[in-house]
Amino acid sequence: MSEITSRKTSRNASRTIGTRTTGLGLLTALLLTGCTPSTPQPGSSSHTTAPASASATSTAAPAPSASATVPADSDETAPPQSGDTVISSTITHDWSWPGPGSPYKIAHQVTPPIAPPPEPPLPYLYTLGAGQHPSDNPPYDQMSFRFKGAFPSYEIEYVPELIQDGSGKTIPMPGTASILRVVFHSAQAHSADGTSSTIVSAPPESVGYKAITSYAQAGDFEGYVSYGIGVGRPMGTVPQTKVRVYEVEKIEQGQHLYVVAVQLDSTAWK
Repeated sequence: MSEITSRKTSRNASRTIGTRTTGLGLLTALLLTGCTPSTPQPGSSSHTTAPASASATSTAAPAPSASATVPADSDETAPPQSGDTVISSTITHDWSWPGPGSPYKIAHQVTPPIAPPPEPPLPYLYTLGAGQHPSDNPPYDQMSFRFKGAFPSYEIEYVPELIQDGSGKTIPMPGTASILRVVFHSAQAHSADGTSSTIVSAPPESVGYKAITSYAQAGDFEGYVSYGIGVGRPMGTVPQTKVRVYEVEKIEQGQHLYVVAVQLDSTAWK
């Protein structure tokens, strides 16, 4: 832990974020109505999520309203099985705009190693999912990051461009109105020995939805995993697209997952 903390401290001094390489029974079926998950890319590995951490603190975003409905993870890539269950589902940030300089921040306490070898010592990204929810109010598109082991901490913020971690190069995200950066702390997306990715499935990077047009991995280095989400097609005036975030801890397909679901209001592109 001291080594990871040390590396994070030194990295925070001059770090830029960049690229590198739903028990679920009838209720779940009802919740899925109106949601159109993205089909995993042929030949790609599949992604799933992991359980939530014991405590979390939130800053720089409004608390969920009393009437807010807490959705279950609704972008699974496989049908529910006996034994699937939602353990908890919590909105961590209600609809608002995490503009530059005002990121959503959620902190979860993670004390590595969270599992003995050969498991990774940190929460690790298992699968990604994407889905459309056109019948909700507001309508939205969703991208889910499913971890194993625990919930990582994370920050979500709109940025003018996506920068490659380490090299400082700009990651092109053409055909988007804006870019939402998601950075997970105390997390990884590679095996304990660093020789392979832990991600087993993911949607195509060119998602093609109204609000979520594309995404790109933007780092997996020294306890940080980051992504850029391309938001909406270009418009004359770039809308301040609102974002909602919720966490789901669940058992799915026999896997204990911790899901961070990022939802983007697609009203501007109806």
